Amino acid sequence: MPFLVFYTTHPDKSTAEQIAQQMLKLKLAACANIFPIQSTFWWQTELHQDSEWACILKTTLALEDLLEQAIKEAHPYQTPCILRFEARANIQYEDWIYSSVQPT
Repeated sequence: MPFLVFYTTHPDKSTAEQIAQQMLKLKLAACANIFPIQSTFWWQTELHQDSEWACILKTTLALEDLLEQAIKEAHPYQTPCILRFEARANIQYEDWIYSSVQPT
């Protein structure tokens, strides 16, 4: 049973943890993985290099739009990175994801 893996970036560890916790408490995601990254990107015609924190969230296909909207509302970036990928895993893990969230 396919599910979604969301990938987002954040300005610091605290923000990544806060948004991840909020998504989990809202039951929009079953799990969050948070880790430091180095990002190089164009912003307003200038090349930037910054330390950021990435977060990977796992959720159901049915919660795609709700999770995206909740991330946008909580995120401090003007243009947040919100990527999603459809994924499959072992059946026990997929069942756990689906039983850990509450689609509306």
